[in-house]
Amino acid sequence: MDLIAKVKELVKNGKYRMTLHAEIERDADRISMGEIEDALSGERCELIEDYPGDPRGHSFLLLGFAINGQPIHAVCAFHEEVLVIITVYRPDPALWINWRVRRQKT
Repeated sequence: MDLIAKVKELVKNGKYRMTLHAEIERDADRISMGEIEDALSGERCELIEDYPGDPRGHSFLLLGFAINGQPIHAVCAFHEEVLVIITVYRPDPALWINWRVRRQKT
């Protein structure tokens, strides 16, 4: 099973959890749990960055869209059979091209 399919399956089955950091960021950006679930289980969910060498363990950045079309980024990892949402935020268009590519710092 590929990474996105596994993410979608875990979200659909409620097998995910948010870190405290993710909860703080979610609250700051006013992102509902429903929006996160929509973004991570929707057809437009995609992997935009992969961090296999992260010293804390393999993680990855996903882009998804809420029902209202708002983009959402989520850094996630798998722990056993649970999706751990490490952080979640609404990407800043000044920092991202098409929500997928980081803009070069000038």
